[in-house]
Amino acid sequence: MNIKNNVLETIGNTPIIKLNKVAKDVPGLVLAKVDYFNPGNSIKDRMALKMVEVAEQEGRLKPGGTIIEGTSGNTGMGLALAACVKGYKCIFVTTDKQSKEKVDILKAVGADVIVCPTNVLPEDPRSYYSVAKRLGKEIPNSVYMNQYDNLANRQAHYESTGPEIWEQTGGKITHFVCTAGTGGTITGTAKYLKEKNPNIQVWAIDVYGSLLTKYFNTGELDMNEVYPYISEGFGEDFLPQNYDMSVIDRFEQVTDRDGAIVARRIAKEEGLFCGYSAGSCLQGLYQLKHLLKPTDVTVCVFHDHGSRYVGKVYNDQWMMERGFLEVKTFKDIVNGRGGKKLITVEPQHKVTEAIALMKKYDIEQIPVLNGKEQVGSISESGLFQKMLADTDVRQLTVADVLEHSYPLVDMSTPIEKLGTLINKENGAVLALDEKGDYQIVTKYDIIQSLAK
Repeated sequence: MNIKNNVLETIGNTPIIKLNKVAKDVPGLVLAKVDYFNPGNSIKDRMALKMVEVAEQEGRLKPGGTIIEGTSGNTGMGLALAACVKGYKCIFVTTDKQSKEKVDILKAVGADVIVCPTNVLPEDPRSYYSVAKRLGKEIPNSVYMNQYDNLANRQAHYESTGPEIWEQTGGKITHFVCTAGTGGTITGTAKYLKEKNPNIQVWAIDVYGSLLTKYFNTGELDMNEVYPYISEGFGEDFLPQNYDMSVIDRFEQVTDRDGAIVARRIAKEEGLFCGYSAGSCLQGLYQLKHLLKPTDVTVCVFHDHGSRYVGKVYNDQWMMERGFLEVKTFKDIVNGRGGKKLITVEPQHKVTEAIALMKKYDIEQIPVLNGKEQVGSISESGLFQKMLADTDVRQLTVADVLEHSYPLVDMSTPIEKLGTLINKENGAVLALDEKGDYQIVTKYDIIQSLAK
């Protein structure tokens, strides 16, 4: 029987998968080391277990002890899995820019989570670095793991990630591309690969707002490079001790927007539901593809799973609020009609007049206005039902056959939202334009727009 003794034995040996559609314009063979196949759904499981094992071997972590760590979520999950199996408690400190899903997952596996502000310096007592360090000193029988400066981090990747990639590519890898955060993954993996073949190029992908790229290029820790960014899990505002810049050949920065958009492309085009950093990693490769040859074999690291980002990268509203997603809106539909005037009727008009307007302009929905105020609507289907029951309806006024008023939305409302508002009761949606005039969107308008 092939049985694992516990969940920790399932860490590692994750697959390498060829990228087809999203990498079709990149020279050579492009592969993804998909580490969300780890039990905690991220590459951080590897180093989390290693840090725990080293702490146990050194006598710092004793039975019944407490593991303390500052984490963006993934390292915490790996440490929590180890704690579950080995019988430790966990306290994790994270930042308020991390997704709610990450915090909820950590709590689900039994950890206490403390959320700290993002936009403070590392040495600020409110920062998640400082809070985690302080708790490690104050709580008896506890160990502050400190993934940034704990060299067991990079050792884990030297011992597992590097050898796996070398074996899985048959030693043919020419380029290793990885987002850079704590430095453990890229340094440990790169060190192993370069020992096997010093000609392998190692490209670190950074984010704008991080100081790592400038430090790599100049040796200067310039805090003027640091500003808030949205990308999660990589980029730093200080230099972790896990870095060995001698095994890295190049740093490349990408934007928050590009990383998010490419992550969504990976999910839709490859069926790999990856996290934010996967999109950033691939975007960095796009920016450097001119340096590749058709014979090259490139391995990109896809660190974690998209389930951690369903409220962010994979949420259309979140993407639109940050200008990351271009979507059709109410205004786009109206503009696409060429500025046609809205046909309306007033309550005192005869039903026969409304029917004539429907026939003349080939429309099914008409708002009923009393001056500038919407007081209801009439529809072709509604009139049809009423006329089947009473043929004299034609002689009534519009006020006698009023239906529901249409929902009133903003001109910037995305088309997906409009689709949820149009139903059996509401045949259309209204909005006020810049001039204060009503504009209408019907089910037919949405169908036409989506078909373009």
